[in-house]
Parts: sequence; structure tokens; C-alpha cells
Amino acid sequence: MLFAGTGHLTFARKEFQAQVPPWVPLDPDLVVLASGVVELTVGAALVITWRQPARALVGVATALLFVAVFPGNVAQYTEGRDAFGLDTDRARLVRLFFQPVLIVWALWATRASVLWRRRAEVSA
Repeated sequence: MLFAGTGHLTFARKEFQAQVPPWVPLDPDLVVLASGVVELTVGAALVITWRQPARALVGVATALLFVAVFPGNVAQYTEGRDAFGLDTDRARLVRLFFQPVLIVWALWATRASVLWRRRAEVSA
């Protein structure tokens, strides 16, 4: 997350702009910069949180970030925009299947299921 966030703000700005759907009513560069700040924040939170439930909350935030950027990945595929070496429809399509993996990874790695179990126990 820290690497990706840094890329948003520096060396990969143009590549990330290719993922901003045209229907987003904001300047693509602004979207890339803002999402880079969010990624850096989430990345830093992943580094500094070790105790539950704070770590689980960061995991949920990370998963939500992966959900939020998914429309950009879909737009990149449907509009045939090249970025990050994804220069074929097949490559862009295959990438779409990795987004759910990232979402599950964020929840698993931070043991976010602990939050749901605790909520279920409290409400029972």
C-alpha cells in the first residue's frame, strides 16, 4: 500500500490516471493524488497497528479501498486503456479477478473476521 500510494503521487501518476473512469466528475489527476494519500494512510495504519480490534478495522478499510477502486479497473478493461503493462483485453480482464483476492487478503491478513465474530457474540 505504501509503494502504491507513493506511485500515485510520483512515478506512476499517469498510469493511475488511466484507471479513472471518465464518468467520475473530478479531474483524474486530483483523483489519483487523493487516492494516493488514502493508500499511504492505510499503508501506514497497516504498519503501525498490531492490536485487535484496531488492526481488523484497518483491514476492513483496506478491503473497502480495494472495493472502491474496482470500478476503475473495470473501466480500464471496458475502455481498453493501457496502463501498468496491461495492454491487451485479456490482461486487463485477468486483472479483474485479482481484485477479490486482494479484498479477501486484506480481511484475512488483519483477522478482520474477529470483528464480525465479536459483533455476533454481543448481539446474541
